[in-house]
Amino acid sequence: MIHKAPPSAVRMERIGDAVLIQGDCVAILRELIAAGLSVSHVIADPPYEDVYHEKFGAICRRDGYSDAYPDFEGVDSIRDDAAAGAVQVSAGWVLFFCLAEGVAAWRDALQRAEAKYKRCCFWVKPDARPQFNGQGPASPGECFVTAWAGKGHARWNAGGKKGAYTHNQSSPERRAKDKDKRHPTEKPLSLMSEILRDFTNPGELILDSFMGSGSTGVAALKMGRRFIGIEKDARYFDLAVERITAVVQDREQQPTMFEVPRAKSQKLKLVGGKMNA
Repeated sequence: MIHKAPPSAVRMERIGDAVLIQGDCVAILRELIAAGLSVSHVIADPPYEDVYHEKFGAICRRDGYSDAYPDFEGVDSIRDDAAAGAVQVSAGWVLFFCLAEGVAAWRDALQRAEAKYKRCCFWVKPDARPQFNGQGPASPGECFVTAWAGKGHARWNAGGKKGAYTHNQSSPERRAKDKDKRHPTEKPLSLMSEILRDFTNPGELILDSFMGSGSTGVAALKMGRRFIGIEKDARYFDLAVERITAVVQDREQQPTMFEVPRAKSQKLKLVGGKMNA
């Protein structure tokens, strides 16, 4: 999958069927592509569009909803590079989460990268926050754009299914099971599992260039996929390592007749300018 860390990587971890890389996603992707990497699909949750940060950041902090305001920069300045890298490395689907305000921009970026833009899908949140000031409708959820970067016709597993995915953002049951709550925009495992079932197959290699706390990787490993995640922020990278290590260790402790226990995590250290185990 990846035999040595890219030159600009700050850190790299091999954990079972996953490789996690800390560093700038645009630079890391360029280096992986130059090294010949190809993945089955890219499924990523980039930062929100700049308009979200500008419009809602001060309001969220003022009203005490700090968990609704991400502590990282918007995606606008790196959108084209992120889209181009994803299209180049993917042999299949490219999916990016975004706000409704970002759909057209992501569509245009993916088309400039020569992917076949397909459709905007929706994550419907029955428990989404209301519009607290009462001056208009609240947002019902988030979008994700889909594009085909592979050869020939696009292929998926859901036939004529509509691109609407209904999952609570937060509930007592989900908080107990799969909401770590240490990342402000963490996606529920139920949502990511449904997307993976529809767009990917067991054994395929999934790349998330904006890994965050690793929810896509957790879902992918639980469903028999392999995973590469890239994350810039050291705090969220550590959290992803923790969560994915727990999944791998659980699989090791409960092997089935069809599985070979996975290797334990290997921490790679920077030695003499190179990453070594």
